[in-house]
Amino acid sequence: MLAGWTPRAALGHTGRMWQLYQFPLCPFSRKVRLLLSEKGVEYELWRENPWEGRDEFFAMNPAGRVPVLHDPERGISLCDSRAICEYFEETVDRNQMINGTSVQRAEIRRLVALFDENFFGDVSGPLLHERMTKRLVYRQSPDSRVLREAMRLAHEHLYYIDYLIDHRPWLAGSTMSLADLAAAAQISVADYLGGIDWSSHEQARGWYSVFKSRPSFRPLLSERMEVIQPPSHYAEVDA
Repeated sequence: MLAGWTPRAALGHTGRMWQLYQFPLCPFSRKVRLLLSEKGVEYELWRENPWEGRDEFFAMNPAGRVPVLHDPERGISLCDSRAICEYFEETVDRNQMINGTSVQRAEIRRLVALFDENFFGDVSGPLLHERMTKRLVYRQSPDSRVLREAMRLAHEHLYYIDYLIDHRPWLAGSTMSLADLAAAAQISVADYLGGIDWSSHEQARGWYSVFKSRPSFRPLLSERMEVIQPPSHYAEVDA
């Protein structure tokens, strides 16, 4: 079970209820949750453990990956976090997250890809495998060498965030965008797993603290995985 879990979240203005199949420490699921909450879209959380390989889940997404957003009334299943986010950018006008000129929108998409691919591949992905999957699925101990390398690479990514915040109010420009949601989702998972050292990253830490104080982010900070607990600073807005 998931401590702090609630089946109903982000109550908003739409007339139907989406079902979000997600795993609590999946950063891509977290990105979608943040977007839906920022846009006021109503949804239910449905826990899906990807390693179980349920036939019903594969019927919705043959790739077998979360997140999946399902509308049972219309028989619609949306798969892949970027595709889901783009869908709601096209269908919900409130709080646009890919906005500005064509150049500015390209910059947002560039940074989303950077965090979805590079940060996940370097940091949150290895941390999830070593500290969650090995423990819950394989009953194995983590590889300390992999953990040290993930934490080293986390510093490199945080230095880049420091650089961006030195030149912009938000990661991609003057307003909050999907780039900020993607980055915060990845960092929140890495931080939960003890992979983030905030020392010497005041700009990144300040940006993340602002994000942690947003109503859309608070449900993520209150949730706890079974067996795996975050460091004491995880839920502190100013830490």
